[in-house]
Amino acid sequence: MDRTLATVEEMERYCAEHPRSPAALRHPRLSVRGRTFIALLGATIEGGIAGFGDNVGAALRAFDAQYQRMLSPSADRP
Repeated sequence: MDRTLATVEEMERYCAEHPRSPAALRHPRLSVRGRTFIALLGATIEGGIAGFGDNVGAALRAFDAQYQRMLSPSADRP
């Protein structure tokens, strides 16, 4: 199976299993750098919301966690 098709299918499966997750609602762009999958919402990693993982599911879970952190009030942010 083509790697791109497999990646898309894994993302679709994750979103179907977690329909209210930020990944399912916002559809981040997926890419692969070496062995690391990246789920990115925004133009750049520095300016957007990103999740990294060894597989599609791990990257999307990390994206969901980062998205939630960005929405949560924090004492660390001004």
